[in-house]
Amino acid sequence: MGFTPSLATAASAPGKVLLAGGYLVLDQSYTGLVFALDARMHVLIHSLSSSSPPHITVTSPQFTDAQWTYSYGRADSDGGTKVTQEEVAGRPLLRNAFVETSLTYALTYVTSTPMSADIKPVSITILADNDYYSSRHSSERTLPNTRFRDFAVPLSEAHKTGLGSSAALVTSLIAALLQHFLPPVVTEESLEQVKKIVNNLAQAAHCAAQGKIGSGFDIAAAVHGSCVYRRFTEELIESLGIAGYSEFSIRLKRFADDTRVWVKWDARVSKDVVSLPLGLRLVMCDVDCGSQSVGMVKKVLAWRKKQVKRADDLWNALHQKNSDLGKTLCDLGELFKSDPATYQAGIQDVLETTILPTESHVWNGLHQKLQATISSIRSLMREMSLEADVPIEPLSQTKLLDACSSLPGVIGGVVPGAGGFDAICLLVIDSPVVLKHIDDLFSSWRMNNDGKDGPPGNVRRLGVRQDSDGVKYEDPGSYGIATP
Repeated sequence: MGFTPSLATAASAPGKVLLAGGYLVLDQSYTGLVFALDARMHVLIHSLSSSSPPHITVTSPQFTDAQWTYSYGRADSDGGTKVTQEEVAGRPLLRNAFVETSLTYALTYVTSTPMSADIKPVSITILADNDYYSSRHSSERTLPNTRFRDFAVPLSEAHKTGLGSSAALVTSLIAALLQHFLPPVVTEESLEQVKKIVNNLAQAAHCAAQGKIGSGFDIAAAVHGSCVYRRFTEELIESLGIAGYSEFSIRLKRFADDTRVWVKWDARVSKDVVSLPLGLRLVMCDVDCGSQSVGMVKKVLAWRKKQVKRADDLWNALHQKNSDLGKTLCDLGELFKSDPATYQAGIQDVLETTILPTESHVWNGLHQKLQATISSIRSLMREMSLEADVPIEPLSQTKLLDACSSLPGVIGGVVPGAGGFDAICLLVIDSPVVLKHIDDLFSSWRMNNDGKDGPPGNVRRLGVRQDSDGVKYEDPGSYGIATP
């Protein structure tokens, strides 16, 4: 007999930006520099009365058609918890693979854990901070009594801004389910252990929902926050098999707890080597075009397989520059701690002139190194783009990044992650003046996904910035959402 779950639980997880390490992060020989963002996905769970039907209802009230109802039960032969979407009269049966798979994996783990609560009917609400979706074609209204925008469109028609919504959703949903149905976490040490379990379950569920095994950097950022990430061995997840099949629950429990004798979870997350010092910030910019990153990845990997020596040379050079970028940011952080006056003087020099400051301050030398390193990363990515025939930094993005980089207070920028047409990320001095320069540039910028002139207003600055925190538990009463 398990404990009685709480009446309400809430968890949130951040979005991400892969600032450096696009494509390289797919290979365990290399790393990615990933920053968590302060845009978060939120999950609230409310227990329903014992007289309620044995269903789990999931609602995303910011969209017009986003409601799913699931039944649940034990699969045969230790196959885990079987979650089945139910038809609801008057609504089309629209599947949400990320929700359904997260429920399956989390509840399978819960029912495999001694002293867990019995799975009872619950209502789950999913909320997305506003910058996860473009508001260009949607309502500016917010949900009643909340800060969350009512996008007033079907979920399938919402334009994502590329901040990692699926990874943040899977992570926050699994974290909330474990907190709701397992004995409560009471110590810092046990919280870290729960994070490891959430990470492993979220990595497996996210891969299953996508139908492929990715690098996992987005889940790592959602769980742990900003980090340098080295991926896991694919066979670790392949060996789990398929949910519902014989002994899946046994394999998943050992995998999540990392208690398998013959193999251990081998992804590496390093948080102490990631720093964005006071006075600097990341700016995410949404470009209202799109690219198919999956197709781009396949083409790059095919090129690498065909041109092994050239690809290795290019990736090794990129890896060195990516490492230089992380180290220079950490060096700036150390300068701020040891000599804040020099650091602040350097910040002011950049803000007050469009001319590159002299070497009179140590900060200026690091500033120049940052600019040169970002420029080198972009140059190497364009080489790979050209040789693999993939638009990692297409011409329209090159023009936009060059224009942004010429603005006072903008240190540099990249097309993050796998590249393409849909976003850029800028490293800037954290000042309203700098943000106004960026907004003024975007207000008259014209571009589209073939590099030709297009309708104005295709680029907008998002309100998000970097954040160090990963998944965390929240106060359910802080959301303004009525109890079902």
